[in-house]
Amino acid sequence: MDSLFNSETVKKFVQRMDRLTPQSRSEWGKMDVAQMLTHCQKPLEIASGKIVPKVNPLIKLLFGKSARKSILRDPQFKKNIPTFAEAKIVDKRVFDAEKKTLIDLMEKFQKNGPEGITKKAHPFFGEMSIEEWDALQTKHLDHHLRQFGV
Repeated sequence: MDSLFNSETVKKFVQRMDRLTPQSRSEWGKMDVAQMLTHCQKPLEIASGKIVPKVNPLIKLLFGKSARKSILRDPQFKKNIPTFAEAKIVDKRVFDAEKKTLIDLMEKFQKNGPEGITKKAHPFFGEMSIEEWDALQTKHLDHHLRQFGV
C-alpha cells in the first residue's frame, strides 16, 4: 500500500490533482472540486494535531472502533460515508488556493514523517498506530481523487 510518508506517493497524488480543474465534476457526493480540496486538508490537520474536531461521545463509543477497523480493512473508502462537522465544506472556495494548501499539507506530512503525527488519540477512531494514521490519510486522499475521476 502507498504511504504518504513516501515522497513518491505524494508526487503521485500531486500528479492526480494536477488533472483537476475548477470545472471538474464529482461522480458522487455534494462537494464541488474546491470544497473537496478543502475537505481533504482536515484529516491531515487532525493527524498533525492542528485541529481536534468535536465528536459526539456516544457515537464514538458505539461506532468509533468498528468504523476504524472497517475503513482500515477495506481497500477503499465506501462512497458517501459520513464526516465530522468541521470537514463539511459548504461555502465557496478558491480552487487554486485550496489545491496549494492541500499540497503543502501533504508535503509537510511527508517531510515531518511519523514524528509529525499527534500523540493524542484520533477524536473519533481512538488510539491509532503510526501506520494506521498514514493509511487513513492515504485512503482518504485516494477516495476523494477517485470521486473526481482522477
